[in-house]
Amino acid sequence: MLVNKVAKLLNVGPDKVRFYTRAKLLHPEKNRFNGYREYSQKDVKRLKFVLTARQLGFSIDDIQQILADADKKRSPCPQVRHLLEKRLQETEERFQEMQQLRERMQKALAVWQRMPDMEPTGEMICHLIEEFTIPLILEEK
Repeated sequence: MLVNKVAKLLNVGPDKVRFYTRAKLLHPEKNRFNGYREYSQKDVKRLKFVLTARQLGFSIDDIQQILADADKKRSPCPQVRHLLEKRLQETEERFQEMQQLRERMQKALAVWQRMPDMEPTGEMICHLIEEFTIPLILEEK
């Protein structure tokens, strides 16, 4: 089947199918008469797997490793568990960083609401940021 049909079956855009093909996660055959890529049912199943894995936070590299194991008839399950633990830890770290950023933004906004607007000078661009940065650096250490 052609790229548009695969895309429609899985409710994604054709560019997404092409992207995963370029990433070598799908292996369509080239039609020798017209040069079009023809996707098999196996490609459709793989793409569905890829889309689900992406929703779980797996990277393209992760998915390539998982599929390589599966293609060699080795269970990728231990690797999947390990990778998901790693991705979860990374997500937790990013989440903590985002919470800290949110708190800094809330503090900044609370302070800035009480400060006047000022025009830039040769010494200053925006006093709100310039005056707030130094206390934040000292707070975080």
